[in-house]
Amino acid sequence: MFNPHEEEEEARDIQELMQRYQNLKYGRANAYIEEDDFEKIIEHLDDKDEITEAIEAANLALNQYPFSALLMIKKADLLLATRKYKEALTLLDTAALYDHKDMNLFILKTDAYLALDQPAEAIVLLQEALHLFEGQERTELLFELADVYDDHEAFDKVFDCLQLVLEEDPSNEEALYKICFWTDFTGRNEESIRLHQHLIDEQPYNALAWFNLAAAYQGLKLHEKAIDAYQFAIVIDEKFDYAYRNMGDAYLRLRKYKEAIEALEKVLELSRPEDVIYEAIGHCYHRMKNYAQARFHYKKAVHLNSEDSRLFQKMAITYMLEEKWEMAIKQLEHAIRIHKHINEYFILMGECYMHMDQNKEAAFYFGTVVKNKPKQIAGWEYLIKCLISSQQLDMALEQTELAYISTQGKILFIYYRSAILFMMKKPADGLLQLEMALSKSTKWLKKFMKIYPEITQDQKVIDIISKYKKGKIS
Repeated sequence: MFNPHEEEEEARDIQELMQRYQNLKYGRANAYIEEDDFEKIIEHLDDKDEITEAIEAANLALNQYPFSALLMIKKADLLLATRKYKEALTLLDTAALYDHKDMNLFILKTDAYLALDQPAEAIVLLQEALHLFEGQERTELLFELADVYDDHEAFDKVFDCLQLVLEEDPSNEEALYKICFWTDFTGRNEESIRLHQHLIDEQPYNALAWFNLAAAYQGLKLHEKAIDAYQFAIVIDEKFDYAYRNMGDAYLRLRKYKEAIEALEKVLELSRPEDVIYEAIGHCYHRMKNYAQARFHYKKAVHLNSEDSRLFQKMAITYMLEEKWEMAIKQLEHAIRIHKHINEYFILMGECYMHMDQNKEAAFYFGTVVKNKPKQIAGWEYLIKCLISSQQLDMALEQTELAYISTQGKILFIYYRSAILFMMKKPADGLLQLEMALSKSTKWLKKFMKIYPEITQDQKVIDIISKYKKGKIS
């Protein structure tokens, strides 16, 4: 509890102490300052960012107390702040001769080794130190060692350190929070499950342990088990928003969209609104074919993140599923304004215009995709289909030639060429192209049959397909 009188008294004490220090420093009086008081003086100057003054005070203190490990460690800390790492290490080695069990000795040495880019030395030091300490001090060293392993990119060792902390202190929140991340990062889900089951046996009301157990199950895609564990965490801590969040994700992956929505709505109650949560709820409604509710939540997400073009795309798709092409186009125009180089948006625009029988506009958007990514199949395929749909067969045939060249000889476009030739009442040329395509690959035959289903009535076509498919038309 804040006590203004205590604070005033402390301020007077440090002021009096600094006056005595000034007297000693400038030889005004034969002042004597206790070792503990020198520590306070050094800390006071350090807090005021007067590092040079603090080092001077530490030197003066060590003149009076030359064997004080405490003061050596204080000075070493200041030397580290001024990047005198080797000097700090030498001083810490000297301090260790007088007190080799001071925790700060190992922490500061570790900092010095890391600053000198010597993580291996820091690891050896901390591993040795673990044998000297127990309880809270050992825990602190394990966290320090975990950080060093992280810097050294020995990520499995980070997990090992956190596991040791939890084996000694099952309720250590810092370790519980951190090990959840490192379980996911290292993929050590099975070990995490065993560890947290053991922790729960000892502390059945440890909400974080239940959460971590659930997250490990989720990492193994055991979503039902994960949900059960999250529910235990929520029973213990009914305001555990991350448990609801992850449980929503697990339900979503099980395609239990109603339950996912309930969990995610609870997240919105317990924490600040986030676009990703509204988007996930929108996705659930989308999957449930409740497109109006899907859009409602996508719009909520847009209010929080208006620069995410995918949200406009998702709204557009819901309109397309309802055949509301003009509304879809408006959303896609927003998406394209934000990101002009995502071809999928142009393809969707083209599809909308095709459904509205505005093939000229559709061809423009498909043509833009081709222009942006000439080596990719999708744009060419949509453009050719669009031209066929608008009966521009000569143009479509021309595009198959360009597509074949641009995509470095994709056989699909020989099939398209064949289909178009049949549509143009040129069966001999169509058969020639079909046989050429079949001789190279039968992979695209289904697309050929789909684009020109009437072809199944042509006996010559059936015969040539049978020849290559060994009697099977598929």
